[in-house]
Formats: sequence, structure tokens, C-alpha cells
Amino acid sequence: MSAHAHHAEGEWPHEPEKATLEGRNKVVGFWLFLGGEAVLFGTLFATFLALRNQIGDGPAASELFKLPMIAAATMILLTSSLTSVFAIQAMHRKEVKAMLSWLAVTVALGLGFLCLEIYEFVEYVHEGHTFTTSAFSSSFYTLVGFHGAHVAFGVVWITLVILQTMKKGLNLVTAPKIYVSALYWHFIDVVWVFIFTVVYLMGKVG
Repeated sequence: MSAHAHHAEGEWPHEPEKATLEGRNKVVGFWLFLGGEAVLFGTLFATFLALRNQIGDGPAASELFKLPMIAAATMILLTSSLTSVFAIQAMHRKEVKAMLSWLAVTVALGLGFLCLEIYEFVEYVHEGHTFTTSAFSSSFYTLVGFHGAHVAFGVVWITLVILQTMKKGLNLVTAPKIYVSALYWHFIDVVWVFIFTVVYLMGKVG
């Protein structure tokens, strides 16, 4: 009730995403969803670790992976996580233009990451590392590709959030949607850090 009263008086709450019961429920519900996603990715990581040395006739990870390109993709995704933080900070200050700008930069960086990943996959296929080459290649494409699909979904989601905010404005209804989309983006960034470490760095050192 007090949140609605503040809003009616023209005061913007410090955490608008949690200013209403509906908003708080969305945030809590989304954390539960992320818990399920974490279990799913954990299963994929476990499968990959069990199969990573079963390369069959295909190339080994140490001769396949090109760390400079992967490092560049990692920097792009980590930077996009930072820009999404700036967007939420701008939302808390009700600086709509700044928020939308930072969200747009986040989307652009996400697209850049996806372009590098697609290029990487095409390169690997040319080197004989296809989905059906070995147990290692199947588990690699499943894990990394599943993450890539999450990034693509995140790009679409944040784009829709931008369009909805431009149409309906920043208010106590749109603020939780913006916040949970940023939470999702942080989640897929954290997952990528694990992929970079477990798949690429461990693969390179053997």
C-alpha cells in the first residue's frame, strides 16, 4: 500500500522492481526458475566432463580451441554484464534514456558474442569437429550451443523489454520485467565463465 502511495505522490522508489507485491513475486519466482536452470547446466557440465577425453577420430580440444578468440568473446560478454548493471542503476534513478541506451549496448554486445560463437562453430566443423564426430564433440556442442541459445533468447528478451518500455514508459509494472531480464543476463554470463574455465582452459591444458 505504501509503495502505491509513494508512486501516487510522484516519488520513485529506490527499488521499483520490488515496490509492489506483484513485482516482488516476479523476482522471487525468477530466482526459483534460475535455480532450475543451474541444475540443468550442472547436468550438461557433468556430462561434458565425463566425455571430454573421448575424441574418437576427431581433433583434440588442445589442437582445436583458439584461446584469443574465446578470450575476446569472454570480454564481450563480461562487458555486457557490466552495461546491464549500468542499465539497472539508471532505472533506479529513473533515467529512462540512459537505461534504454545501456540496455541497447547490452543487446549489441550479446549479438557480437553470438557472431563470434557462430564463426567459431563453423571453423570447428571445417576442421572435422562436427556434432557426430565423437562423444566429446557431441557434449561440447550440446553444452556450448545450449548456452548460445540462452544468449540468443536473452538478446530477444531484452530487445522486447526495450520496446515495451519505449511504448508504456518506465513504471512499477515494467520495472520488474527490466530487472529480471538483467538477472537472466547475469546468469548466462556466470555460466559462460564456467564454460570458459571448464571447457576451454581445461581443454587447452589437457
